[in-house]
Amino acid sequence: MYVKVPLDRVGVIIGANGSTKSIIEKIGVNLNIDSKMGSVQISSSDSLKEMMAGEVIKAIGMGFSPEKAFLLLKDEMIMLDTVDLSKILKTKKDVTRVKGRIIGSNGKTRELMETLTGAKISVYVKTVGIIGTPNQIQIVRRAIEMLVKGAPHAPVYGYLEKQKKERKFQEILG
Repeated sequence: MYVKVPLDRVGVIIGANGSTKSIIEKIGVNLNIDSKMGSVQISSSDSLKEMMAGEVIKAIGMGFSPEKAFLLLKDEMIMLDTVDLSKILKTKKDVTRVKGRIIGSNGKTRELMETLTGAKISVYVKTVGIIGTPNQIQIVRRAIEMLVKGAPHAPVYGYLEKQKKERKFQEILG
């Protein structure tokens, strides 16, 4: 299996003194990293382990810290999802504007989305990466959709708070 990553993220995949690479390899895969091409070859006799390592590498390539990417290894219900803003919006200027809306002033909007949903979010180049459960991902995707369509931040925050209350209520009901 091969995963292509941006050249500026190759060093993060390797980590200081190979630390990140060795943690990924501990799940039972071998990594061959071409730092000039940004290509990572993942090999294992277990295709599930290859796929898991591939998701971690994709997440790091999308701007997540290794610590956040490793969440994908801790629970089979945690997954990586990607929103490609360049496929939704027409111009680079629109992508830049919407990225700013998703991040918010001093990162407030992204941070609030993470706090209220429990998901992890990375806005990198033209994509938004989301690490979380299917329900968390669905809520974050809806909030992003609202921001893309130009909704003011207050209704988006209201939606996120309502979803958090509904999740707590569901947990109480069991």
